[in-house]
This record gives sequence, structure tokens and C-alpha cells, in this order.
Amino acid sequence: MDLGTTIIIVMLGLLLLGFPMMVPLASASVIAFAFFLHIPHEIIIQQMVSGISPVALIAVPMFIFAADIVTKGHTASRLIDLAMTFVGHMRGGLAVTTALGCTLFGAVSGSTQATVVAMGGPLRPKMLEAGYKDSFTMALIINASDIAFLIPPSIGMIVFGVVGKVSIGELFIAGIGPGILILLLFSAYSVCYAKINDIPTIPRRTWPERAKAVVNAGPAIMFPVLIVGGIYLGWVSPTEVAAVSVIYAVILEVLIFRSVKWHELLHIARSTGLITAVVFILVGAGTTFSFVISFAQIPQAVIGALALDTAGPYTILFAISIAFFIGCMFVDPIVVILVLTPIFMPLVNNAGIDPILVGTLVTLQVAIGSATPPFGCDIFTAIAIFRRPYAEVIKGTPPFIFMLLLVAVALIFFPQIATFLPETAFR
Repeated sequence: MDLGTTIIIVMLGLLLLGFPMMVPLASASVIAFAFFLHIPHEIIIQQMVSGISPVALIAVPMFIFAADIVTKGHTASRLIDLAMTFVGHMRGGLAVTTALGCTLFGAVSGSTQATVVAMGGPLRPKMLEAGYKDSFTMALIINASDIAFLIPPSIGMIVFGVVGKVSIGELFIAGIGPGILILLLFSAYSVCYAKINDIPTIPRRTWPERAKAVVNAGPAIMFPVLIVGGIYLGWVSPTEVAAVSVIYAVILEVLIFRSVKWHELLHIARSTGLITAVVFILVGAGTTFSFVISFAQIPQAVIGALALDTAGPYTILFAISIAFFIGCMFVDPIVVILVLTPIFMPLVNNAGIDPILVGTLVTLQVAIGSATPPFGCDIFTAIAIFRRPYAEVIKGTPPFIFMLLLVAVALIFFPQIATFLPETAFR
């Protein structure tokens, strides 16, 4: 039995037995080192350590910590109220508010799952009361939360930037265009849905009420302004802006909104530590696994078998999209980025494709896969939060997945959607 077959059997077997993804990755690597590669076992530890050593990864725990703080606080409710005052009176205004709220909170938290939790809790009951079907409501919340993976800060982009050796600052800025495009598509679909189903509207808010909402949400809106503006203007690096985001989150929720007590920060920090440990173990195990398959020249075999080494840019981009989309339907997004990126990046570089475009496309496909059956992680977050069965949660997702895939195709044929802002800021 060759190495590739052994790795597949070991990983599938352990996954079917219910082991978390880090165990199959590490086990496959150990077996490869022990029985196939015949190189010192110390290399396993070396690869794991080198995987979590890049300075850019320091941003990950800080962004997670900042997201945990604002999720516990009042940021979400103030952003929802801000969106509601301006678009709530429109036909489908509550659904548009949900999409806009997910976008704004995603720009604060950078986490799809945190956005599902923060937006789903207050908005789902309101949408049901307004007459929206539960299947539409849950699908909108789950898929609109994907925008959090594109608009900075994005942990997925940080991991891709480290693995693919691509500028994280440029990736952050590149995600804004596709994120706004998704928001516009979801909003248009929500308006059409409301008209077809005759969803009632709510009274238009007065300008004094809107002014009050702007004042209340102003400090929260400054969060993404600091992150995007600081990187775009070149004042701070992504790692530095991660530290700033933690400080600002504390100022926002502890001192201004007073929704989080000082002693609660310790509990939040512990939670962040647990999540960070899981992420870094995945990164370490994934880096080792990537070394194994690269050493065994499995990527070259796969690319040769698919004839991608002689393919044009469009074919390569479509192949990347399909591979990452399918991978994230079954496996944790970070693992997919760690495993597949080393396979495709040499191909991308040889074909002269802009790595910023590839990083944005990969991040989008990862986000789509995270909300796509059968095992998209956001689906199971929604099941836990909404306490609804699996079939009901995924029932309304196809139209949203179709729109997300349309954006992916648009990125391939119109790369300026992603590359215009980075080229303006950095090149």
C-alpha cells in the first residue's frame, strides 16, 4: 500500500470514529514519518513548531479575544438598531437589516460563528414575528455571517497569508469589495422575497431617531474604521491593528457601553485561550501534514493527473474554487487552507495569477463551504443556537449558496472586484 492510500484510509477511519480533525492530521503524519519517509522523527516537532512560529499568527488570539469581548457586550444590539433606523421601513427592511447587521458585526468580530450567535439571537424572533419563514430567516443569518470571513479582520485570511506567503494587509483590503457585493445581492433577494410573500413594513424612523442611533452606534462603527483605515493608510500592520482592536474592544464594552465588567475579562480571556489552543494545534498539525504530502510529491501527482500544470489561469482558478468549496463542506476551514494552499500556490505562481485574488477567492469559498451541507461548521452553530433540526436549518440555504457562488464566478472573470482597493493602497 502506497503513502497516499494509507493517509486516506487512516484519516477517513479516524474521522468516522469521531476523532477531532487534529488527530487524523497528526496520526497520518506520524505514520508517514515512521513507515514511508525514513527521515528523523524530530522533524515532526520541528514542523509543528515552525507552523505556529510566524509573527503574523500573533494576530489570531488578539482578534479572537476582541471578538469574544464585543460578542458578550452591546455592540451587536447597537449595530442592529442603527441598521434598522435607516432601512427597516423598506419592503424587506428587517431582512436587509439582518444582512447589514451581519456585515457590520463581521467587520468587528471577524468570525462567522460569533456573528451567527450575536445576530441570530435578537434578529430571528423579530423576523419570525414580522412574518418571515423560519427557513429563510435561518438561512439568511447563516449565509450573511459568511461576509465576516471576507471583511477584515479575517482569521481565514491570516492563515492563508501565512501559509501562502501573501500580504495579509492586502488580503484584508481585498475582501471588502466581494463582501459588499454579497451584501447587495442578499439585500436584493430579501426585498424580492418580502414583496412576493407580502411581508408588512414598519414605520419610517424620524431623523432625530436616526441621529440618536448613529450616536449610540458611533463607537462600534469606529471599530472597522480603525482596522480598515489603519491598514489602508499604512499606519499599522495587521498584527498591530489586532492589538489595537483588543484595546478598543475593552474601551468600548467596559468603559463606554459598560456591558462587560473588569472581572469578566478574565473569563473571556480563558475562553479565548481555549479557542486559540485549538486553532494553533490545527495549524501545527496541518503544517506537518502539508510537509508530508509535499515531501512525498503528492501535490505534483495530483496536479499532473488533473493536467493543471498546463492549464490556463481560468481553469486553475475554477479548480481552486471547487477544491476549497468541497473541502470546507466536510472539514474545518483552517485545515482546508493549511492542506490545499501548498498544493495550489506553486501552480498559481507559475501561471502568474495575482495571489491576492487567489487568497480572496479561497477565503470566499471557505466561507461558502462553512455554510454548506453536509458538514459546514456554521450550520451546526445555528443548530445549537436556534435549537432547530438539521433539515430545517439547511432548507432555505440553496438560493444564498447560489448567490455566493455567483460572486465567486464574478471574482474569477472580474478580478478588479478584489484587487482594485489593494492596488490603490499598496501598489
